[in-house]
Amino acid sequence: MKVKIRKGDTVEVISGRLEDKGKRGEVINVILEDRRVVVQGVNIRTKHQKQVQTRAGRNMNPGRVQFEGPIDISNVMLVCPKCNEATRVGVQRDDEGAHRVCKNCEATID
Repeated sequence: MKVKIRKGDTVEVISGRLEDKGKRGEVINVILEDRRVVVQGVNIRTKHQKQVQTRAGRNMNPGRVQFEGPIDISNVMLVCPKCNEATRVGVQRDDEGAHRVCKNCEATID
């Protein structure tokens, strides 16, 4: 399955929860099987973690742990580094291979 958003890209949330809509962040992880992405600072979740003693004698930190949850890839748009706007992405092929291209300013994204 091919997606046009990769790890390390800057994306903008275009739909979803109201507190996350319009936020920009870097893609931390792309989950291809579920067509979801994890974006830094977006879809913050809280997990309540119990204290567990491991065999090595270490204790895991108990309490509330906050982390970024995955969101659907259709809810984000890639931000072009040249024009700094959320844009659709095209693919342009040449002798060196395929390159992602901004649909607004025609700049190569890589």
